[in-house]
Amino acid sequence: MPQKTIELLQLGQTANLRDKYRKGNVIYLGDEGDIVITGDIHGHRRNFERIVSFAKLDSNPERHLILQEIIHGGPTDEEGRCLSYELLFDVIQYKLQYPDNVHILMSNHDTSFICNSEIMKDGREMNLAMRQALDEKFGDKSEDVKMAITEYLLSQPLAVKCNNGLWASHSLPSERNWDKFDTAIFEREIVVDDLMRTGSVYLLTWGRNQSQKLLNNAAEKLGVKTFVLGHQSQPDGWLKAGENLIIIASDHSHGCLIICDLNKSYTAEELKNKIVALSSIL
Repeated sequence: MPQKTIELLQLGQTANLRDKYRKGNVIYLGDEGDIVITGDIHGHRRNFERIVSFAKLDSNPERHLILQEIIHGGPTDEEGRCLSYELLFDVIQYKLQYPDNVHILMSNHDTSFICNSEIMKDGREMNLAMRQALDEKFGDKSEDVKMAITEYLLSQPLAVKCNNGLWASHSLPSERNWDKFDTAIFEREIVVDDLMRTGSVYLLTWGRNQSQKLLNNAAEKLGVKTFVLGHQSQPDGWLKAGENLIIIASDHSHGCLIICDLNKSYTAEELKNKIVALSSIL
């Protein structure tokens, strides 16, 4: 079983890197079809099942589905160890089934696993909790599995940029760090230093509370119109957090997704009408 898991992760890594819409670390989408964007999932299997049911990729070959932050949360074993790696493996299987329709973005919880650094969620240190669960599951092969997970997570793209002006990423750098952020990270190979506290992947995935001034500057610099982000907790499932920003979450009972056409431009106000509550999906 450990070897099959490692092979799955390696196949997922290859699928991420060979995604036909990927250039550098960005997925570039044109004018055909539509896009479904989800927020943080954090091990919430039922919401992932709802997302899959909604996307219906078998009958919508021109649809793109954006997923993010799969790990850290959801079910635990009797000792409180985090089992979200199980959902990660299922998401990778889904990516392999639809390699050019499913795009999984790198998040701050991914970077914490890659760097083996502490990260808290709901009063628990999640990186340790998941690593202990992997030790329990894979025994003396767990370090090999952890390395394969690390390499898989490191292969994930950073953002999606659409011709209609829409941009999706886990987050954006905060106000105080924008000047330190190097947009070349979207084009060059990612190395572990990029995920450390001063690195550009860290700044991208950990940033919060972006001001309207920053959002306007970022939109101009990135050549986009409207942002859809995750990362920042949303008890109601979504928030219009700026004139050109929607933040969504998909990891609880009020979780949401957004669906919109790729041949039409949207303001954040217009995207509010494209939000679908996951609880409404059978």
